[in-house]
Amino acid sequence: MYDYSMEKLVYQMFILGAGNLDSALKKGLGGVIFFTKDISSEEQFKNLINDIKAKAIISPFLSIDQEGGRVERTENIRPRRLSAREAFKKGTFFLQKQSEEIASELKEYGINLNFSPCADVNTNPNNPIIGERSFSDNPDDVIKGVKIVTEVYRKHGVIPCIKHYPGHGDADKDSHLTLPEIDLPLEEMEKIHIKPFKYAVDSGIEMIMAAHLHCTCFDKEPIPSSLSKNAIGYLRNNLNYNGVVITDDMVMKGVQDFGSLEACIMAINAGVDMFIFRESDEKTLALIEKLVQEVSKNKALADRVKKSNERISKLKSRI
Repeated sequence: MYDYSMEKLVYQMFILGAGNLDSALKKGLGGVIFFTKDISSEEQFKNLINDIKAKAIISPFLSIDQEGGRVERTENIRPRRLSAREAFKKGTFFLQKQSEEIASELKEYGINLNFSPCADVNTNPNNPIIGERSFSDNPDDVIKGVKIVTEVYRKHGVIPCIKHYPGHGDADKDSHLTLPEIDLPLEEMEKIHIKPFKYAVDSGIEMIMAAHLHCTCFDKEPIPSSLSKNAIGYLRNNLNYNGVVITDDMVMKGVQDFGSLEACIMAINAGVDMFIFRESDEKTLALIEKLVQEVSKNKALADRVKKSNERISKLKSRI
């Protein structure tokens, strides 16, 4: 059973890597994420974005990870800037100026969504994945950094997406390679790691990226926060967040052990709205088609997909 009225709603929930996108864009793909390999010159990048916009039947999120430092996708066409930590160390004026440069450039290319800034509080000095991507090991300093960067992005018409909820800063493993465990009581998570996310929610943050982390304060079993009813439920019910929740890249090892289709269903049931898949290959497109079939025969799942589309549409009205 395949419900064509549900097809667009499911496709809207996916942001895929640039590539073989024509069929997905014609079915209502939610967005595209660009990596370093996709950007060889300013002119080429702008043309790629314009081509995607022309083929899309619904205005897509045109997204990137442009944090500054080692997570910066335009390194083929311009030198890297300072990382969040190093920019913050130079003072709020410097951070604001650098953020202005990033946001204005992204807007000029045609980008409307940046998966930045990191709201992680880097409490573990041996953290293999966050480190200087975090503004600080102090939650109040992280809040200051998040405030500056998100306000600058909004001013330039670029949607900010903070990450990696509920906080990747205490991890000792890389979620690209495995499922890290954060074994902290909820009280400590709230006081330190969740604090910047709470600030951002209270300040109207548009999008939050959920991490592939197992937080023992939410689940005894090793379930990634990105698929967890308890972790996403805390965000929705305790922090009263009604914006868009998107997962980190779904090809990461921290979530792949669950299987892509099952992981997507678990995430939707948990309250997640969107998924990132860095590939737009046949395997990924086949997964979306399978998910359309699953949603078509499950009313409860379909209702959640409709709710997610309400949030996505509301945010897209601003791009």
